[in-house]
Amino acid sequence: MIEKYCRTDFTDYTDFYNNFSIQVPEDFNFGFDIVDGWAKEQPGKLAMLWCDDKGEERVFTFGDMARCSNQAANYFTSLGIKKGDAVLLILKRRYEFWISVLALHKIGAIAIPATHLLTEKDIVYRNNAADVKMIVCVDEEPLNSAILAAEKDSPTLRTMLILGEGKPGFTRFDGMYRQSPVFERPAGENATHNTDPMLIYFTSGTTGMPKMVLHDFTYPLGHIITARFWQNLNERSLHLTVADTGWAKASWGKIYGQWIAGAALFVYDMDKFIPLHLLEMVCRHKVTSFCAPPTVYRFLIKEDLSRFDFSHLKYATTAGEPLNAEVFNQFKKITGVEIKEGFGQSETVALIATFPWVKPVPGSLGKASPLYGIELLSASGEPCEIGDEGEIAVTTRFGPPPGLFKGYYRDEERTNSLWYGGYYHTGDMAWMDEDGYFYFIGRADDVIKSSGYRIGPFEVESALIEHPAVLECAISAVPDPVRGQIVKATVVLAKGYVPSDALKTELQEHVKRVTAPYKYPRIVDFVDELPKTISGKIKRAEIRKKDQR
Repeated sequence: MIEKYCRTDFTDYTDFYNNFSIQVPEDFNFGFDIVDGWAKEQPGKLAMLWCDDKGEERVFTFGDMARCSNQAANYFTSLGIKKGDAVLLILKRRYEFWISVLALHKIGAIAIPATHLLTEKDIVYRNNAADVKMIVCVDEEPLNSAILAAEKDSPTLRTMLILGEGKPGFTRFDGMYRQSPVFERPAGENATHNTDPMLIYFTSGTTGMPKMVLHDFTYPLGHIITARFWQNLNERSLHLTVADTGWAKASWGKIYGQWIAGAALFVYDMDKFIPLHLLEMVCRHKVTSFCAPPTVYRFLIKEDLSRFDFSHLKYATTAGEPLNAEVFNQFKKITGVEIKEGFGQSETVALIATFPWVKPVPGSLGKASPLYGIELLSASGEPCEIGDEGEIAVTTRFGPPPGLFKGYYRDEERTNSLWYGGYYHTGDMAWMDEDGYFYFIGRADDVIKSSGYRIGPFEVESALIEHPAVLECAISAVPDPVRGQIVKATVVLAKGYVPSDALKTELQEHVKRVTAPYKYPRIVDFVDELPKTISGKIKRAEIRKKDQR
């Protein structure tokens, strides 16, 4: 399947970087061309092994996915959903998410995945910002009450579908199973085209309301880079990405590139992340490829991994935030598998990664993807010299490549603020060594300026995480009348350690020894947990706002 779109037989990174390209067909539609394509070629091929934390398991072949998505497409159209309509999907890790998103792609509607943690205010904002016509959600409180309360202030909302037995005000999702399993590819004015809107992610910035990241129908093809060449997947792989479907990480690891590569998905539907339970599921079902944010790896290595057999695990990757070298070393020591890091955003696919031919360097993001012409730009907009820090930017002088977003939906001003001069400006800072490896510094607005020094949060976090007392931490800047800003560490302690002034001093001295003395945290705040997104990413902006107050 994947050979229709690109070459895969590269000999090394240089060959890959110089010769890789994606052949984008006219009017590509992931639902018809990939999922239905597999269903025609190999209907019994495993597409998904789904299980939950209550003991239920389901197996879906590509034939099943094609049939169920056709039934859902017929059901959605019977409820008035048509090409261009926006549909909010709040389905956690339920298998109905995949059925629904495929159905929307086939119809040509716009899928908007979202987290179940949305409040009434959040739902009203999304409904009106995107003119949402339908919501498909799990049966769960307080989410359902928030959706019902938001209805009165959402003039475009017409239908609310719910999984399970149903509730007053909602239509039952399972009505789809009474529909025809045949859904013909739309033609004429209802046909989908490459430049049509396909997917929107609401993503929060440091200021203002969440922005709408818009992807078109070529977006899944960009994730060939993510799945085939970063996660190293093939038709024999069983891949698990730890992410809720409400976040863009699900697009990175739970559907598009994986199915194009012919890999099967392993989905563990858990209400709460319990490291030991996750490890048991990975080993019981013999997952071959694993991807999770660094936060998850930090918790996993604190467990007794020696009791598990990891012989089935062939590959491990991480993204979402930088990986500390200590976590890389501990995981490799226990499992024998090196974690391959990747970098990108909701607006992109994998821009920088440790590809199969690239030797992992702890602390490095890896090397540039061949699709995206990555450059580091100085504050004046000039390309940086080797070793100099700059903003990661994507060259778009020759047109945007597949996988790069089309802009912020209905917000030309915000789009133009980051996409100008032939570049998409990511807002993330890094430096590159002479071998082409990129090293993450932090968000441009996270870099700490103290007494004339520029301090990257990640290097201080990496130093702290090496100390056995530190389970996880976040570095932020606190205003200071003398130094401008000072470094603050928000620390979660490992089991067996308790906060004390002596421990605070010990951690400060540790950072001075591991890095430079001026980088040590003058403030150490011990907390029970760090604020995180549902996908496990630390909410540094939330900590920063608290520091500013």
